[in-house]
Amino acid sequence: MRPELTKDLPINEFTDFYWLKTELQQFCRENNMSPSGFKMELSKRIEVFLTTGETQQSKTPSKRRSSSKTQAPLTLDTVIGKNHRCSQEIRAFFKEAIHPTFHFSTYIQNCFKENVGKTYRDAVKAWYEEEERKKQPFYQKEIAPQFEYNRFIRDFFNDPKNKGKGRDDAIAAWKHLKLQPGSNQYRS
Repeated sequence: MRPELTKDLPINEFTDFYWLKTELQQFCRENNMSPSGFKMELSKRIEVFLTTGETQQSKTPSKRRSSSKTQAPLTLDTVIGKNHRCSQEIRAFFKEAIHPTFHFSTYIQNCFKENVGKTYRDAVKAWYEEEERKKQPFYQKEIAPQFEYNRFIRDFFNDPKNKGKGRDDAIAAWKHLKLQPGSNQYRS
């Protein structure tokens, strides 16, 4: 059975179990640590605390909200900057340049992060290339490591042994697994 998340929890028990982000944030608040950041960052912060007693603050800089409007008009030659932000204005530009159904998928967000200095024209080309890959029979969208639940559900339905099973079966299997020590990856 999963233990309670307290400051006296042994580190191996912490790392053996699945924790919700809200649980990690609450633990950080109760122990005078920053509750901000990504789930993986919170976990690492708590691991350090449980191991050394040291409290760490967030390394993620606070996002200063600047005007949502860009200075220059957006074009296909607009250069992707280091701190590119996927704003409503940029979404509207890509909806017009690509298709009204355009949305900021994880793939396209990573494209912006990994292609600083390239142009929106390159991003449009990457979007079309990804759309072509999606048509391949064995295409699977990448699910980032922090989305353990989503990965588990996908892998549950990919297992031929679960053919004919439904969403409730997958969720029940997830709920059972996350209470067990060890990996949260789907196992047949």
